[in-house]
Amino acid sequence: MQTGDDAGVYRISDDVAIVQTVDIITPIVDDPFVFGKIAAVNSISDIYAMGGTPITALNIVCFPVTTFAMDVLEKILLGGLQALQQTGIQLIGGHSIDDVELKYGLAVTGLIHPDAIITNTGIQPHDVIILTKPLGTGTINTAIKAGVADSSHIDQCITSMTTINNCMAGYPNPEHIHAMTDVTGFGLIGHLNEMLGDSSLEIVINTGAVPFINGATRYAAMGLLPGGLYRNRDFAGKRCTINSSVKREIADLLFDPQTSGGLLIAVSPDNAGTVIDFIAKKTLCTAIIANCRKADSAHIYIE
Repeated sequence: MQTGDDAGVYRISDDVAIVQTVDIITPIVDDPFVFGKIAAVNSISDIYAMGGTPITALNIVCFPVTTFAMDVLEKILLGGLQALQQTGIQLIGGHSIDDVELKYGLAVTGLIHPDAIITNTGIQPHDVIILTKPLGTGTINTAIKAGVADSSHIDQCITSMTTINNCMAGYPNPEHIHAMTDVTGFGLIGHLNEMLGDSSLEIVINTGAVPFINGATRYAAMGLLPGGLYRNRDFAGKRCTINSSVKREIADLLFDPQTSGGLLIAVSPDNAGTVIDFIAKKTLCTAIIANCRKADSAHIYIE
């Protein structure tokens, strides 16, 4: 709880612990099937971010029965089920209520060896940080709501949000991974801030290496920014220094709240190539976006 980690872990025995998480979201796309899949992928991600293997899930549904036809609910649940089937997770039940606002997500349970848990803290001096999905889902979705998003940009955004974060599953050397988390509502900077914790380390972000969904920088430059971005910047920006050479839209997107974003993986430079080779065919990108160094206090430099 002190570090805002991605999921709870409960030791069952010397060899087995369970990993548990729950997450629900409101619709961010019009297609109910796609929304269901995005919501499920988003919920599952926290188990993978801890190094666990998800095994079961429970549906959580808030559905306005007087607003939408029941076939909408059916499509949402089918989208979620497809994501579960892709990962071998067994759906074992759920709960639904009549609500004024549509929401959907999952409570997910996974397994892990107690010695193999990967937390969001633990980065070490000289580590590099790998990002596995491009940024920009919050801004792209804001452009969709404004009716100005290009269809190809929407498609890439959906592809990102429906890509499952299981790229590290089965990695043979978990001791290589010093810290790991996924990028969601707090944005890249917010989650890097959590990785720093109260350490005496600095993270230096190379903005030239940060991948963005096509169109995201253009929409950000137009001012199509979600409200959560401003809240993220107000909260996490206090520990940031932004180089004057960094374009405003690029800096903004580092605070962009992500839906079903990628993993952040902290690893020593010596092992980075091994990790990248392992995940290269399982995710959307393998960008080394930052490095760590000793400091008097925790700080993030954006260069």
